[in-house]
Amino acid sequence: MNRDSEPRANLKEFEQPMNAQEVDPQQKRWQKEELEKNGKTLTANPGDRIDESKTLAEKAKQVAVDAPDITGDHIVVPTYFMVEYPDGERKALHHVRDAEEISDVIRQARMDENGNRIWW
Repeated sequence: MNRDSEPRANLKEFEQPMNAQEVDPQQKRWQKEELEKNGKTLTANPGDRIDESKTLAEKAKQVAVDAPDITGDHIVVPTYFMVEYPDGERKALHHVRDAEEISDVIRQARMDENGNRIWW
């Protein structure tokens, strides 16, 4: 069984919304208001905005996309990819700005004999 989407034990405190029911209702309201107010002038989704004053836990909950796609499936895309490096450093990598670093992290992952991803 593939467990890639399951939170790792050491990042459990940074659980990210992975479906529409897990997205904070207040965040949904704020994004909807932003789109209604500034929709035609926005250059990015409201959830894509980078706010360096947020904690790692707050960044983990931030969602860039929370909407149905053309097939009718509801898509939730976290804004940040949460990473803990072997030295214990934790980072929230922005899914657009830090895409290259996210790719590097994923390339370093390995699979064990049971098909589970081993990150370091």
